[in-house]
Amino acid sequence: MDDLAIETPRPAAAARAERGDDTEHFDVLIVGAGISGIGGAYHLKVQCPNRSYVVLEAQDAFGGTWHSHRFPGIRSDSDLYTFGYRFKPWVGPPIAVAPEIRRYLGEVIAENDLAPRIRYGHKVRSAVWSSRDNRWTITAEAGLDGRPARFTAGFLWMCQGYFRHEEGYTPDWPGMDSFEGVIAHPENWPEDLDYAGKRVVIIGSGATAATMAPAMAKDAAHVTVLQRSPTYYIPQPNANEFFEQLKPLGLDELLVHDIVRRKVVVDMDEITRRSFEEPEALGQELLAGVEAYVGPEQVAKHFTPTYRPWRQRIALLPDGDMLEAIRAGTVSMVTDHIDRFVPEGILLKSGEILEADIVATATGFNLSVLGDIDFVIDGKPLAFHETVTYRGMMFTGVPNMAWVFGYLRNSWTLRSELIADFVCRMLNHMTERGAKRVEVALRDQDHNMPLGPWIDPENFNAGYLLRGQGKLPQRGDKPEWQHTQDYWREKDDFPAIDLEDEVFRYGVRGRPHATPNP
Repeated sequence: MDDLAIETPRPAAAARAERGDDTEHFDVLIVGAGISGIGGAYHLKVQCPNRSYVVLEAQDAFGGTWHSHRFPGIRSDSDLYTFGYRFKPWVGPPIAVAPEIRRYLGEVIAENDLAPRIRYGHKVRSAVWSSRDNRWTITAEAGLDGRPARFTAGFLWMCQGYFRHEEGYTPDWPGMDSFEGVIAHPENWPEDLDYAGKRVVIIGSGATAATMAPAMAKDAAHVTVLQRSPTYYIPQPNANEFFEQLKPLGLDELLVHDIVRRKVVVDMDEITRRSFEEPEALGQELLAGVEAYVGPEQVAKHFTPTYRPWRQRIALLPDGDMLEAIRAGTVSMVTDHIDRFVPEGILLKSGEILEADIVATATGFNLSVLGDIDFVIDGKPLAFHETVTYRGMMFTGVPNMAWVFGYLRNSWTLRSELIADFVCRMLNHMTERGAKRVEVALRDQDHNMPLGPWIDPENFNAGYLLRGQGKLPQRGDKPEWQHTQDYWREKDDFPAIDLEDEVFRYGVRGRPHATPNP
């Protein structure tokens, strides 16, 4: 039977018995049960109802980042009207904490009977494509004992995110071993760490630091946020005034959700436009919002970045909580560079010592490219950085696979659902034309186009991207060969993609394996 043909799902045990081995086959295999994987499973079930699929999740529960990250105060840094799904109304505050997000995802799983499709504790280690068989063979480590589990699939849908959850990024500062307190990274936060009455220094100035500082300040003796350079913040009430106006009108809940979602996207798009066209004016407005809480002296010293808005993410501060804590004196900002750690804390380049019992290194994350999985295409290891991306979701020379990489200036979910629609449409199109294989290839006129890094550093220069840029695919100088970061273009372009465009190369029969490299 065609790998991608519509078939009635059969019990896994029956499928294994039929082949006489322990390998399970599915039409589609989704890697990751976070926001992208759960959404992908929903759309696959709705748009491709007869196609068999499984979701493999490395952790012991769903949620991805919202399950693995347990640092104090963890919350979304995107509003839940756009970070939530278009098919499931969000009715809580725009900025939500991790337990609220996990509860929402759990409702999606329960309401759509997705639980039987998810295998927890399955860490994918390798994915091997065979053009002779037109299918992927996926090997995972399952359970606490890491026993091997093997699957085959006609199509591979990578929804595993882009952070390496095992370990966050911490610079190697001199003297760290001499520090007599506790050093903890938010990625691996000890759940039993007691910071009540303790002096805390948080290194970093992004969304994670802005989240942790007011949360820890409630119990700590004092919290100091140590930054090398300032970042932009948007303090705003943790309520959506437009939603509150629509709610009493008796409109359908899903309609209200859609209207508010569209309004949020319009507002964010306007900020993005102004960050390129009116950066100085926008920057002054953002600084004015902070100044209303902490005054001009603090803004000049600790809150005036040297880059234009949106070259890095702008952190949302619900109800201005971090700024309120600064105003109350429970949180302090220090802008300086670290010379080294000393037993009692951190020695700064200025000569000041920040005494601390706990140092939280909110210094960023390590990029995980395709889940750090070993990919092999017809006997040859995949050099992912040598491929060229097609719209940031497919890659030259990689058959029957899509990858979800969301937006950096908008909610991740907006793009994950555009990709979900595309994948489902592609799968149905392949069935209609009897194809077993699809991959993207450069057109003749594209072979000489200039190639560059996945994200232009002049456009967006987050540390984890700059550190991991060399592992990511290349981009071309045309929109179809880029991850444009432009939701307003992609929301119209993706549904209009011509699946018979010459960039798509379909195959019906299997073909011999390529000769492996010596």
